[in-house]
Amino acid sequence: MPNTYFQFKQFRINQDQCAMKVCTDSCVFGAYLEVRQAKRVLDIGTGTGLLALMVAQRSEAEVEAVEINPEAQVQALQNFVESPWADRLKLHPMPLQEFAETCTQQYDVILSNPPFFLASLKSDNAAKNTAKHTGDLLFEDILTFAQKHLTQDGKLYLLLPPAEANHFAELAQTHALYLTETMEIFTRIGGKCIRHVQTYTCNPKANTLTKTLYIRKEDGTTYTPDFSELLRDYYLIF
Repeated sequence: MPNTYFQFKQFRINQDQCAMKVCTDSCVFGAYLEVRQAKRVLDIGTGTGLLALMVAQRSEAEVEAVEINPEAQVQALQNFVESPWADRLKLHPMPLQEFAETCTQQYDVILSNPPFFLASLKSDNAAKNTAKHTGDLLFEDILTFAQKHLTQDGKLYLLLPPAEANHFAELAQTHALYLTETMEIFTRIGGKCIRHVQTYTCNPKANTLTKTLYIRKEDGTTYTPDFSELLRDYYLIF
């Protein structure tokens, strides 16, 4: 049984009410985001609020979050209120599509670890299906929102499995958003690539840079120096 909470250096994630718990690839994503200069950030599909809190720790930005699931809404709000940055965190308890109808704000950073399995079999857990499968929140909705609400120099960040990441990159171009950077996350040196962290901007002439991060060394147990350094400000073990 997963822990009911995950303790970071500066905040705690209570997660007993959420289908999707804190996981390593999400932590990598949150630590990787370039947000130090951002003034306003939006986290789409915040879940427990993990990514919004990681952003708040590392920036002075006003951080907003959108969440569709009622249980996750309660949990994210709890985590926000109990954090040191409660005054800079705001939850919108609604689907992105509803939020988009009234949103007039521009964001320096929009980020999402969205529902991503396009064609895989669903489980019997309805909450987990909502969190992991594209149905209620489609890639096109994210792209349409980002195209309208990113600042001129803003960035859209996505965390997706490789196949879905490639699909998203193709769709993005139809919304005038262009892939400028990919970080490929591997379970270990010599292991499998499990996720892509993608960075999109409005600049069609930007070159695409590819980076690699290995979570663990060849033994599958020891964390790599790159991983340790990336999560140093967050994980208690570093």
